[in-house]
Amino acid sequence: MKALPFLCCLIRPSAAMLRVTVWELAVLAGHLLLYPTGVSQEQAAAAAARARAAADTTADALTGTTGTTETAGSTGTTGSAGTTGTADTTNTADTADGSARTRADADSTGRGGPASRGDAGTAGKRGGAGAAAAGTDRLPAPALLPTEGRSHPPVLLLHGFIDNRSVFVLLRRSLRRHGWRHLEALNYSPLTCDIRKAAELLGRHVEDVCARTGHRRIDLVGHSLGGLIARYYVQRLGGDARIRTLVTLGTPHGGTRLAALLPAHPLVRQMRTDSDVIKELARPAPNCRTHFVCFWSDLDQMMVPAETARIDHPDLRTRNIHVSGVGHLAFPVNGVVAAGIREALASPDPTNPAQPGSSGPPEETAPGQASVA
Repeated sequence: MKALPFLCCLIRPSAAMLRVTVWELAVLAGHLLLYPTGVSQEQAAAAAARARAAADTTADALTGTTGTTETAGSTGTTGSAGTTGTADTTNTADTADGSARTRADADSTGRGGPASRGDAGTAGKRGGAGAAAAGTDRLPAPALLPTEGRSHPPVLLLHGFIDNRSVFVLLRRSLRRHGWRHLEALNYSPLTCDIRKAAELLGRHVEDVCARTGHRRIDLVGHSLGGLIARYYVQRLGGDARIRTLVTLGTPHGGTRLAALLPAHPLVRQMRTDSDVIKELARPAPNCRTHFVCFWSDLDQMMVPAETARIDHPDLRTRNIHVSGVGHLAFPVNGVVAAGIREALASPDPTNPAQPGSSGPPEETAPGQASVA
């Protein structure tokens, strides 16, 4: 399918089209060279996930043992005024810093755990009997959010059809250089046959990222089919509760006529203009909380017509950005697009030009031929 734009160049020859085609060939060659690194990154990510799961299991077992010890230790100390004062201070430190909470738990093993001491602080004001009752009905500690409010939200990158995370190697470098620290890329199998199933997989990965980083909402950048999968997750599976901003690069939001030339693959059929998935995305989506930023190009030969990479939906808050002179494969490695992505991710509302950090009207045009800065 990626060879089709080069055939189109022979049908519609022009100087601009020839330049874009040459650039697309160079990008394609780079993709082919980097593709094995995306596979190895996927294997490393899977190993890290298994290690995290094993660590979580061990931590759960240790927590259960410690909780039993804390309950026993708290019985004889709940009436102590000194213990009450220590508990209040320690609970404050626990909420502010997870590592401090771990050290405090280790130091206080013989005097009762943080939950027991916190209840002792409350019970001390009501008397010894009240303390004993509180010890049996301990409230769970508030969820720890280690990074929320202190950095950019995590960014999840989703590749296109028959590709992998290696396509974002330069964009990841650009974002990291400009202050983004939590960057992840998800590979989905080229054997995937349904956008809906891929969106469910994406949803599970988003939940995992939120759990590991402590952020309630994250940002997402999808190239081509990846943007369509991400939009389905946001619009049809409730993903707007987790995705703050969705940036799409050359995504067939309205389907592409080019998909009719390769009807054999189920994913390609779902990118046709009359597919059930495209019709589902055209349905009403009231109260959708996600901001959409869509980059599209007049020389994107995979999008027929080119405007299909825009979102025109009355219920969605969308900013469509026209980048001239950029081919389909070049979106993730283009400097102007990278700058626009950084601007969108840094803005509190990238769909509203009046917001700080956002410039230009909702539909704007920018020159496109540049390398990632």
